Amino acid sequence: MESILLSIDPSDPIWIAIAFVFGFAVKLIGLPPLVGFLFAGFMLNAIGAEGGTFLSATADLGITLLLFTIGLKLKLSSLTKPEVWGVASIHMVTLTLLIAGLVMIFSTLGFSLFAGLDFNSALLIGFALSFSSTVFAIKILDQIGATMSRHGNIAVGVLVVQDIAAVVFLAASTGKVPEIWAVGLLLLIPLRHLLHRILQHTGHGELLVLYGIVLALGGADVFELVGMKGDVGALVLGMLLAHHPKAKEMANALLSFKDLFLVGFFLSVGMTALPGLEEMMIASIFIVFLPIKVAIYFGLFNLFKLRSSTSWRSSLNLANYSEFGLIVGTLCTAAGWLPVEWLAIFAITMSMSLIVSAPITPVRDKLYNQWRYRFKRFERRQRIEGEEDLDLHHIEAVIFGMGRVGSAVYDSIEKDFESRIVGVEIDADRVDRLCEKNRTVVNGDATNPDFWARAPSLLQGLQWVLLTLPSHQANIAAATHLKEMGYVGKIASISKYDDEIEQLKKLGVDHTFNIYAQAGIGFADDLKRQHDCFGS
Repeated sequence: MESILLSIDPSDPIWIAIAFVFGFAVKLIGLPPLVGFLFAGFMLNAIGAEGGTFLSATADLGITLLLFTIGLKLKLSSLTKPEVWGVASIHMVTLTLLIAGLVMIFSTLGFSLFAGLDFNSALLIGFALSFSSTVFAIKILDQIGATMSRHGNIAVGVLVVQDIAAVVFLAASTGKVPEIWAVGLLLLIPLRHLLHRILQHTGHGELLVLYGIVLALGGADVFELVGMKGDVGALVLGMLLAHHPKAKEMANALLSFKDLFLVGFFLSVGMTALPGLEEMMIASIFIVFLPIKVAIYFGLFNLFKLRSSTSWRSSLNLANYSEFGLIVGTLCTAAGWLPVEWLAIFAITMSMSLIVSAPITPVRDKLYNQWRYRFKRFERRQRIEGEEDLDLHHIEAVIFGMGRVGSAVYDSIEKDFESRIVGVEIDADRVDRLCEKNRTVVNGDATNPDFWARAPSLLQGLQWVLLTLPSHQANIAAATHLKEMGYVGKIASISKYDDEIEQLKKLGVDHTFNIYAQAGIGFADDLKRQHDCFGS
């Protein structure tokens, strides 16, 4: 079998080095590195560079691993919720028709690239631009530690429904239907027990990582063999393992590999096609249309009984155009349904939308607080489970984040506060498991400005807030909201690095605990307590 190293183009290491330089530069000004990767692709495109097969292979591998890790965190039941499939379906139809209508209007205004387009071609363009970017949304959610939050789950669910629609469209438009052997994929359902058993015995090191890569690539290959999209296979294999206790550990173990390979994807997007002036103008029109796309998401989420803050965050997770536009562009231009210049338009539209939406994430809560009363007008009185009000007037200590660290803290201090302590966890399934163990835990998001609106009496007697969220950005956001709400009690937070401690202290956090540096101290203290002679 030919080694992938033999497919490395001599220029690929140069492109990767350039991606690092651009990614590092934008990180210094507070933007996600992926924006720099896109800029690097644009620059390389402008000078006539072309990526080799290695770059293409890493991009494909990154997307496959991305969808596999999405599956590891995705519960099938989440796709059946009305606020997921209902919003995804209505939004897709509405936006397709709106953009198709916009295209038909511009076709009468003299733009050469719109000339000759009929309504069917306009529908194809609208359909391609109705999707949001799965890669970008998941990447941002991972960075801010919000993958398991309500708005994160809803956004991912909508994206998966869109991906399913994409697969159906590709199969119908290419005439490629699954082979009869695709029925055999149903055997994966009973086979999951064997997959779970193997996962249980992979340990916590390299075998765990290798098993994840084998399942992701193997699932993709099996689906391709029976005439189905390989990426869907990776997603399905991940979903089969989603309920296993080690699913989250596997996802975390694959995180660095996924991020590394996705650099190839963002570089490839920028290097797809070189747009001219007219293509740039048309792409700019679609970028101006982007707020309408977001507004429709926001209105639909509110219609399906979400709080306005959850609707706002979910909508901004989807505030971009999708890489699916490139796939549609390639297919339609190859079939002669659209002029070849539309491939460049789709590429630049998607790239510009990612660049525009990336800086919004860090300031979205500030914008929400500024426009809160306007947003609240769209909120329905009746809300779905998990968005209801909470009665926490008697609480004196709250722990945000009930993972392993948060649960250990809860058990340690519960006797000091008796029934006056509560844990807050964004993962609804984990909340159920913790409540079964007689812990007082509610479903909520500490980084959500409206959490305090759900629990208006919580601040009255609150003395301690302990932040044990898995992401430093999430702990920062929670501490910021506390200060903005006028909280004057004590705040304690975990951290992993010294620079994180400095950031937390600047926000007014009273106590910080470096879980890496102080783990050894805690171990030694425990030995001293259990063995009086230790150290003598």
